[in-house]
Amino acid sequence: MPMWIHVLATRITQSKFNAGVCTLIFDEEGKVLLFKHTYRKFEWGIPGGNLEYREPPEDAIVREFYEESNIKIEVEKLLKVSSAKEFPHLSIVYLCKIVEGEFKPSHEISEMKYFDVNDLPQMLYAEKDLIRWAANKSVG
Repeated sequence: MPMWIHVLATRITQSKFNAGVCTLIFDEEGKVLLFKHTYRKFEWGIPGGNLEYREPPEDAIVREFYEESNIKIEVEKLLKVSSAKEFPHLSIVYLCKIVEGEFKPSHEISEMKYFDVNDLPQMLYAEKDLIRWAANKSVG
């Protein structure tokens, strides 16, 4: 779906301001884990989802990751909270690690893969910037 339709639909159907959670997971070589989304123009992206009403953000990212991949993760630390430029959206970014489970595709995610931070696939520029920022901060 074109970004302008997504933005318009969000403004019409969502509250004035919504919040989402996402995670950066790095392997021992410093590669970042990305999900291949089934519904995006740019398929590869950072794992994440929407924060539900009255849900603690740490619980939301663990829930979203499990729902989309069948893998349990653990939050290590909060990395960043930022506001989107395109529409009224707050992103809460966590550094996490995989605890257990084996990837199982879902209706939203068809694949997961680690990528070198200097050789990322075609994806949203904001997500690339976030990955590079985190890698430069040596959080990975």
